[in-house]
Amino acid sequence: MGRGCGRRPTNWRADLAPQIRGLRDCKSVIVFGDDLDGQYGLFVLWDTQEDADAAASVIAPQLQAHLAGKVTEEPTRRLFTVIEP
Repeated sequence: MGRGCGRRPTNWRADLAPQIRGLRDCKSVIVFGDDLDGQYGLFVLWDTQEDADAAASVIAPQLQAHLAGKVTEEPTRRLFTVIEP
C-alpha cells in the first residue's frame, strides 16, 4: 500500500477487510503494517484471477477514499500466482 504521513490510516481495516472476506471466492484476508515506517498492506488470497479483478473494481475506490490525504505514495497493487508444492 502507500507510505503513511506518520500516522496509521484508520477505519480502512475495519471497513474493508470484512467486505473483502464476504466477496465471492475470497479465501483469506491478512492486514499487516509497520507503524515505525508507516507502511501497511493487505494480502488477499482469491480462488481465481477473475475473482481478484472483480473485487478490485469494487474495493479499490473505497480504499482510495480511505487513504486520501493520509499517504505520501500511491498504493501499489501486485498480483501473484500461488505456487503450491
